[in-house]
Amino acid sequence: MIRFLQKDNRFVKAVFFIIITVACVTMVITLVPGIFDTQSSSGNVYATIGYGGPLGRFLPAQDTITMTEVQQTAARMMQQQGLPDSMMSFVIPQVGQGLIQQHVEMMEAHKLGLHANDDDVRHFLHTGMWGQVLFPNGKYIGDQAYAELISEHFNMTREKFESEVKNAIVEDQLRSLVSGAVTVSPEQVKQYYLQQGLKINFQYAVLDSNALRQTINPTDAQLQAYFKQNAGRYAKAIPETRSIQYISFQDSQIPGGAPKVTDAEIQQYYNAHQDQYKVPEEVKVRHILIQVPQGAPAATVAAAKAKAQSVLDQLKKDNGKNFAELAKKYSDDPGSKDQGGELGWVKRGVTVPAFDHAIFTLPVGQISGLVRTQYGFHIIQVEDKHTAHTEALSDVRAQILSTLTQQKENDAAASYAQQLAKEAAANGLQKTAAAHHLSVTTSDSVQQGANLPNLSDSSKLVTAAFQAKQGAAPQIASTGDGFAVFQVTNITPAHAPTFDTYKSQILSDYRDDQLPALLARKTNELAERAKNLNDLSKAAKLMNATLMTSGLVGRTDQVPEIGELEQVAPSLFTLQPGQISKAINTGRSGVVAQITARQEPDAAEIAARFEQTREQLLDQQRNQMFEVFLSNLLQKYQKEGRIRINAKATPLPAGGDSGE
Repeated sequence: MIRFLQKDNRFVKAVFFIIITVACVTMVITLVPGIFDTQSSSGNVYATIGYGGPLGRFLPAQDTITMTEVQQTAARMMQQQGLPDSMMSFVIPQVGQGLIQQHVEMMEAHKLGLHANDDDVRHFLHTGMWGQVLFPNGKYIGDQAYAELISEHFNMTREKFESEVKNAIVEDQLRSLVSGAVTVSPEQVKQYYLQQGLKINFQYAVLDSNALRQTINPTDAQLQAYFKQNAGRYAKAIPETRSIQYISFQDSQIPGGAPKVTDAEIQQYYNAHQDQYKVPEEVKVRHILIQVPQGAPAATVAAAKAKAQSVLDQLKKDNGKNFAELAKKYSDDPGSKDQGGELGWVKRGVTVPAFDHAIFTLPVGQISGLVRTQYGFHIIQVEDKHTAHTEALSDVRAQILSTLTQQKENDAAASYAQQLAKEAAANGLQKTAAAHHLSVTTSDSVQQGANLPNLSDSSKLVTAAFQAKQGAAPQIASTGDGFAVFQVTNITPAHAPTFDTYKSQILSDYRDDQLPALLARKTNELAERAKNLNDLSKAAKLMNATLMTSGLVGRTDQVPEIGELEQVAPSLFTLQPGQISKAINTGRSGVVAQITARQEPDAAEIAARFEQTREQLLDQQRNQMFEVFLSNLLQKYQKEGRIRINAKATPLPAGGDSGE
């Protein structure tokens, strides 16, 4: 080796130099902490997308997804879906994965030369539904109204919204590039509609799981064996209990009562809480909807528009006096149709943008033209309007007085409770109670969530008691209409029950464990008997199953004791009249069905729905192709180690800087 290196070979020496250099760099990387740390170590970085290969992790990230971005997107989604704040921790991982996919899509699209510019955004906002909202009758609503609209509906700035529009345009370009070549033949459309439009009628036998459960009756020996086998399950089946001793009082028992509220304090509270007394703009509105199905062909849209125009013409002839009558006759909105189209009072930002814009620009009493939304064509009339205003102090004085009085009573009660706790720490609960003409209550051993006697709300007291140590200094807890000063006098830890005391619960658990296998076995037996007898009704009688009839139903219809057929029993649509199904296990029941009739769509129905069905099938196949493309793309990025999720990412505190 030494002689080899001593030869005058420049190529060999160059290779050796590279090896030594790489080794030195590797040592520096390994031994110097944090030398190549990037944003991914920051708590505000959710994930990075970088280069692949062995050295990829040492190169700067190509794209970064911040925790701020994830949290803002999650908050918007939760607001739109009406989810509580407590769901945030469950929503964030889903949103994070969605954003990673979106960023990977954008990177791949840009690599393929796909981009969207400001002109593309302007074109998008001038056409379709957004064109109707932002440019009614060809006139722009103005920058301020546009920004307010975006803020109210999407909780984001105009700049952020237009950035999202660019991403949506690029995604559509990518989708078209990947799946634009998809075609379907007339025969495929026909077969698809024959499959989707097929209706069947069947009788079915149902084995009820509740009734079957009651037939599971093990011996004591079997139960005792089950109890021993599941000892870990029952090790803490009897929950921890605690005995609590406490002094309680109501606000009315505070010595000297609470201080009175002054006029100056009322005025000060009113001035500090102006936002609380702002009444937003709202309108009382009614409408007639002529529905247009999603993805409907142009002919269907045109027919719906013509129908809506005809209804509008009838309204104009009578100056809108027949609005309620025509709404009941023509409207496709089931929630308001029977009420003559009445939607009641609606605040700004509650409805979809096009509808929202129309109702807040229409004068009272005037009937709109045709307003297009994703639901179809609307005819709208605003019946009354409340302008935005702030309630006067005289209107809310009594409310503020009640609030401040309650606050003062709560403060006085809390102060009195602190005084009692301090005295009880020195003298004990009994002497303290006697000194203040109060009494001490000692509870039985109680579990978490128990109700204690003589208290309107003992939940906070019990929760606090289960966090306190036995014999610790007295603590205080709110009781709804006062406070309690308490101590924990005894703790009985969670423990295993005896067999005799817990036998009924052990039996219930045993039945739950045995039921799935029994239900499956009995349902299979029912199916076998029905096929052997070639008679479902006889088999049902022998097996004590209930015989029912479905009526004529399609794939998405709900059938009692089964549910939606497409989800639970799609195989029924492959059977011919007279054929008996395999066992169907719904979880709640076991079912065996026998087809009595099949009704396929006729040629006229297929022809009438051809274009709509063709678009549905095309959309379905395009979506499938694009989903496969995305799945393969994400797998490629993951295999190459390009997606790195930061384990140190931490959610921002609620109400933190949005960063927008």
